[in-house]
Amino acid sequence: MERLATGPRTCASAAVAGAAVGSATVLPHVTIRGLTKRFDKVSIYENFDLDLPRGKLISVFGPNGCGKSTLINMIAGLVAYDSGEILFAGKRREQVKLGYVFQNYREALFPWMRAFDNIGYPLKLMKVPKPERRARTERLVAHLDVKIDLNRYPYELSGGQQQLVSIMRALVVEPEILFLDEPFSALDYEMTLFMREQLQRIFLETGMTIVLVSHDLEEAVYLADRILLLSRHPARIADFVVFDSARPRSAATLSSPEFVQTKAHCLDVFQREVRG
Repeated sequence: MERLATGPRTCASAAVAGAAVGSATVLPHVTIRGLTKRFDKVSIYENFDLDLPRGKLISVFGPNGCGKSTLINMIAGLVAYDSGEILFAGKRREQVKLGYVFQNYREALFPWMRAFDNIGYPLKLMKVPKPERRARTERLVAHLDVKIDLNRYPYELSGGQQQLVSIMRALVVEPEILFLDEPFSALDYEMTLFMREQLQRIFLETGMTIVLVSHDLEEAVYLADRILLLSRHPARIADFVVFDSARPRSAATLSSPEFVQTKAHCLDVFQREVRG
């Protein structure tokens, strides 16, 4: 449940047991219990519990090296964990479709494939017949109203266009959850603003659960419904802050009292964790 705290709303417990919406309860989409991960002798996570609500955009923020990317990599099945359990509405990882957008989009795309074929490649791995692959890719492009020339190769596209292709490749499988690992960190400011708008549009149109790792606090708050603030390792939940500002968000959001207050609260928590 959630409670009203002084200033921004925060989750009532370290593991979110479910977010209250009126009289209804939104059950967790991802349930993590007893998660433990060590690299050599360094404990990154130790008996870590967390619930992620369904249909929310969740930002993960914390000190450098706290395990932000490691967390989403473990949830997505890209990195093994030492012990614990991760369930998706009660199902195992292999029973759900997940999408993942890597930080280094230039290396993630295949340079010998046209952008269109890059987008459809996950369907090829799933052994979807070629006509259906093409039809599903075309439907996605049309739905998002993408104006890029997808017959071009990745190296012929701008950074923002390449990252948009990466996001579409993650979406073409129609995932339950989309993970993004600092997806805008290598983009210039103009492209970053454009991609933030695109991500908001995708979120509003699909209603899927999105988990975004960010190193930019303003971005983390601006894009999110929930901001997961982590401590230094072994990571614990320093706070799980609610930001329910109306969407789509715009430049006006950045100067709203709710945003300013929420960002200030998150910064205070972050600085407290950095100081130890």
